[in-house]
Amino acid sequence: MDDTENVQNYYGSLCTEMYEKLHGKAPEDELEFYLSYAAPGMRILEPLCGSGRFLVPFEQRGFDITGIDLSKEMLDKLEEKSPGAKTLLADVTRCPDIGPFDYIFIPSGSLSLFTDDEACRRVLAALRAMIAPGGVFVFSVDTVNSIRYSEEPVIDARVDMGHGRTLTLKSTYNFDEKAKVLLAPGLYELKEGGSLLRSETMDFRIRLYEVGEMERILDEIGFSSVRAYSSFDKTGNPSNDCDCFIYECRP
Repeated sequence: MDDTENVQNYYGSLCTEMYEKLHGKAPEDELEFYLSYAAPGMRILEPLCGSGRFLVPFEQRGFDITGIDLSKEMLDKLEEKSPGAKTLLADVTRCPDIGPFDYIFIPSGSLSLFTDDEACRRVLAALRAMIAPGGVFVFSVDTVNSIRYSEEPVIDARVDMGHGRTLTLKSTYNFDEKAKVLLAPGLYELKEGGSLLRSETMDFRIRLYEVGEMERILDEIGFSSVRAYSSFDKTGNPSNDCDCFIYECRP
C-alpha cells in the first residue's frame, strides 16, 4: 500500500469515534461466519483489525489471535477494550515475519480499502505467504452494487457524543468507472450546540468488484482452492446485485 493510499483511507480520531459509536460490535451473522473457521490451538491473524469488534470476541472465546492495523487511533481504541491484546501497528506488506497462521480473515469488506489493484495483489501475496500448510484465508469485498453519486454533501451519519455534543459525517459520492473506485470524500464535524469544536477530513475510497474479478486475482496470486459466497450462511451464487462477495481461499 503506497503512502497516498494510506492518507486516503486513514482512520483518524473523529472517524474512529464515530466508527465505534456506529459499529462497535460485529454483526452477529458475520461474526458467527468467521468464528466457524476457528478451532482451538489455531494461530489466527486479523489484518486491518481496526478497533477490534471481531478480534475481541475471538479473544473472549479463548482463541490465539493477533491483529494488524495501520491506524494508531483504532488500535488505541482496541487496547481500551482489551488491554494486552496482541496487535501490531504496521502495513500488512511490510510487517515483520510473524507467521505462519492457521487462519487469516479480513471481515467487513476491508480489503476493498486497497483501491489500487497492484497494492491489493501485494497484500494478498503477503498474506498467502503467512498461511500455514492446511490453513485458510477468508475475506469479503464490496461490490458494484454499492455505486452511488451525489455532488452535494449528504449527511451519512450523526451521533450523540454526550454532554451536548454531536458528531456528523457529510460526504459526496462519485464513481471512477475505469478504476472501479467509489470516491467518497467526507467531513467529520464535532459540535457543541452551534459551535464547531473540531473537524477532520477523510478522502475515503473503496474498490468495488464485479463477479469474477477477485477470482482472477486470487488465481494469479497462486491460491489453489477458492470458494465464493454471497451470504454469511455460505449459500447463494455471487452476482453484481449482492452487497459483498465472500471468499474462502486455501494456498
